[in-house]
Amino acid sequence: MNVLFLCTGNSCRSILAEATFNHLAPEGWHSMSAGSHPTGHVHPRSLALLQHEGISTIGCYSKSWESLPLVPDIVISVCGYAANETCRGPLGKRNLWSLPFLQHRF
Repeated sequence: MNVLFLCTGNSCRSILAEATFNHLAPEGWHSMSAGSHPTGHVHPRSLALLQHEGISTIGCYSKSWESLPLVPDIVISVCGYAANETCRGPLGKRNLWSLPFLQHRF
């Protein structure tokens, strides 16, 4: 089962969700993250938090939802902006788990 965590910048919330999910996921489950308007970088404190918690940051980078390696089975938008945007790719129905904008809280 492939899960996509989607947000606008793919620099904080969706990266944290992707890495944490993959750290805790049962066998056969995998997550990825992407942004509708990726910033091109991951917030350094996001990476520091993951490393502090012993969660691998390998493969964590800011990427577009247009460059996904596969079609996700489940799509979870972690911000309202991305939930309401139209994607050209086959993402299917999205679920919204609205999380506060964390970047300025670190």
